[in-house]
Amino acid sequence: MVAKILQQEQLEESGRVRRFIASRVQRPASSDEFRVLVKHRQSVTAVALSEDDLKGYSASKDGIITHWDVDSGKGEKYQWPSEEILRSHGAKDPQGRATKHSKHVLALAVSSDGRYLASGGLDRHVHLWDTRTREHIQAFQGHRGLVSCLTFRQGTSELFSGSFDRTIKIWNVEDRAYINSLFGHQSEVLAIDCLRKERVLSVGRDRSMQLWKVPEESRLVFRAPQSSLECCCFINNDEFLSGSDDGSIELWGLLRKKPVYIVKNAHALLDTHKKFEQSDIGRISNGHIENGNHNPESNYRSSAHSWVSSITICRGSDLAASGAGNGSVRLWAIESEVKGIRPLFDLPLVGFVNSLAFAKSGQFMVAGVGQEPRLGRWGRLPAARNGVAIQSLKLA
Repeated sequence: MVAKILQQEQLEESGRVRRFIASRVQRPASSDEFRVLVKHRQSVTAVALSEDDLKGYSASKDGIITHWDVDSGKGEKYQWPSEEILRSHGAKDPQGRATKHSKHVLALAVSSDGRYLASGGLDRHVHLWDTRTREHIQAFQGHRGLVSCLTFRQGTSELFSGSFDRTIKIWNVEDRAYINSLFGHQSEVLAIDCLRKERVLSVGRDRSMQLWKVPEESRLVFRAPQSSLECCCFINNDEFLSGSDDGSIELWGLLRKKPVYIVKNAHALLDTHKKFEQSDIGRISNGHIENGNHNPESNYRSSAHSWVSSITICRGSDLAASGAGNGSVRLWAIESEVKGIRPLFDLPLVGFVNSLAFAKSGQFMVAGVGQEPRLGRWGRLPAARNGVAIQSLKLA
């Protein structure tokens, strides 16, 4: 019996067997909705959970990185070292052009063993932290643009970083060494993801999603139908999810260069949404205001609230979640390529959901929320609370 349990766990961990838990998730009562666990002064840009789901990490636009306990919400802040220490740790011109916002953090990733936390942002460096002492231990320099996304390869010390300089770089955090660069995107890289295999999934503003096979030094290019892809994640080694700035969610397969299933207008805007002035509201179609008394700038600002800004999946399962700025996080069931994606229910949450993370057990989910989107200021929701929100999930 023990051997069967261990074998099942190993298959689930490797992604060969999918846990069917989406059908078991129960709709929470109104009293069990999202609650703010950790507060930040500015919009939260990234959240990450440790492998054991006991600790979490969050970062915001004010440059503060917080390490917190999932149960109690008690947190400790990471202290940025002085410029002299940063230089001794490998940073080149720590301030640079982004003097005013040098500590503006946009991405976080935690290693599988829980020893290392990586952060990246406007200063074009990848910073490495020791999670036990909360001290800065290394600064990797080499990117020529801001570092927009980070991910560790599961079970290893290999770190991947994506940047606005159109490249993805590979680092070994154990040896504190640069390994390689991946070239192929024609515009800014916005999101990346990685499982146990040495493969990296990335999306960029060039309307493409690319799967990098690192050992073979090859890549597969998948083209989005119309819009720019904003976020992505692996379902397993052969299936992927992505979210677009036109409000759609796409399901991809390894054997097709186009989405096998598309959910359009996944985060629809409502006429009663608080961000609209009554005089500006006309007919809302596909996330855009039409036939209303509005100018193009307000139209662009309103459509930004329906962008799918974050997407994640409970590892090894068929349960997924997506976030936008329309006032809710939506849960999805990932079915076969024929049936596609089935919506489960919405979880109310005011603000731009810039980052999402599931517990490995599927018993809770955390969301990084802010008044502004992660990579810009083209929309604002004053009613939102900047921080990390947690939602418990009950499985039947």
